[in-house]
Amino acid sequence: MSTLNIKDISVQTKDDIVVNKVSFVLKSGEIHVLMGPNGSGKSTIVNALFGNPEYKIIKGTITLEGKDILAMSTEKKAREGLFLSMQYLPEISGVTLTSFLHKAYVSLKNSNISVIDFYSLLEKKAKELDIDTGFLSREVNVGLSGGEKKLTEVLQLAILEPKFAFLDEIDSGVDVDSLRKVFNAISILQKNGTGFFLITHYNAILDHITPDYVHVMKNGSVVQSGGKELVKEIVSSGFDSILEKK
Repeated sequence: MSTLNIKDISVQTKDDIVVNKVSFVLKSGEIHVLMGPNGSGKSTIVNALFGNPEYKIIKGTITLEGKDILAMSTEKKAREGLFLSMQYLPEISGVTLTSFLHKAYVSLKNSNISVIDFYSLLEKKAKELDIDTGFLSREVNVGLSGGEKKLTEVLQLAILEPKFAFLDEIDSGVDVDSLRKVFNAISILQKNGTGFFLITHYNAILDHITPDYVHVMKNGSVVQSGGKELVKEIVSSGFDSILEKK
């Protein structure tokens, strides 16, 4: 079992501290949901964790299986088993999804699999997840809807098999059918051992999964964490009721 320990992280942008002493402990196969209003610091955490130069971690530690990964480059963190699905996915013109994922797979897995064999593997995985295999020959995120982009991200997850996946607003701008496929895939990957950290401000995400832990942020700090009991309170009253108590 793998453990990712994010301890007392504080993040600064320019002269402002936007995240203050935030801690999470993620274990294999767990699902953590981070909620809170816009501007509370949710996305800042993952931007800082994965090395966005606009966000500087000024305090705290990040260890994976006891190994300090805080100062590692984004690429090295990916090699260690971390995955990030950003809120706004970039388009990569001229590069097909198959070509992109083949390069990533060969690099991360130290594999010499051929493009033809990899395509067969990717096609099989897409069918298992009920994802249109037509995406495999499309340019990465070019001309895709929000839901289609998120489905291709889920396919990346399934083929790369990270230890921990951070998904920022995975449910934003996604149609009902695509959302069902996204969370079905998350459920399958969770059972296979991937740990998930899902960021959202929509209570509806709780209709699709039962997280192990729910965390609520306000003004850069985690104001409450809990499990199913917190889920019930959020569903019935919204997280604003929780924030009002703090």
